[in-house]
Amino acid sequence: MGYVQTITENTNSVIVLPDYTLSLSKPYPAALEDCYLALMWMKEHSMELGINQDQLFVAGESAGGGLTAALSLYARDKKEVKIAFWMPLYPMIDCRMQTESMKDNDAPVWDEKANKLGWQLYLGSLYGRDDIPYYASPALAADYRGLPPTYTFVGTIEPFYDETKMYIENLQKADVEAKADEYDGCFHAFDLFGSKKPIGKLATQNWLKAFKYAAEHDFAKQEND
Repeated sequence: MGYVQTITENTNSVIVLPDYTLSLSKPYPAALEDCYLALMWMKEHSMELGINQDQLFVAGESAGGGLTAALSLYARDKKEVKIAFWMPLYPMIDCRMQTESMKDNDAPVWDEKANKLGWQLYLGSLYGRDDIPYYASPALAADYRGLPPTYTFVGTIEPFYDETKMYIENLQKADVEAKADEYDGCFHAFDLFGSKKPIGKLATQNWLKAFKYAAEHDFAKQEND
């Protein structure tokens, strides 16, 4: 809840937390479908919720960051709702697990072994197949055009370091406004576990700055029926 508290204390935002289906109960695409339903609900009920429907943001960290990336691709393709800004913090996005930062990674909190189990649970019967949709593993996408501005950060010793960097680079190549901050020597979710440390405070300060900038500059006009 640290991110939610920081946003509510520092910005004029309405936050909706979807209670999406966990992979232990049901694998992909259950969680993505739940998140998309929540996003559509926000659009359709924006007036009563006090939300500017032209400023729908999505965000999440780790596995939630992966869902954030998937949801942005899914919404772009379905063309029913527009996202103005997305913030996939140190996201879990590449089921191939072939990057150098992933191989033999034994960093604290989340490592290669934990990640493999996570993908097995999330993908279910899809795990190990060659036809995994990019909505399940966003790093598999080939077309990044038309996605909204994005911001993320990642530590240099965590398993998601390389895949996060490559994802941001692919977005930039597609002319998407995308930025990633890197924190040397930091492991997965270091900002939460070290929230009172200088590096944790700096990471929080920087993502909040990006969020505030988006709140002032990023809009995506909805096409309502």
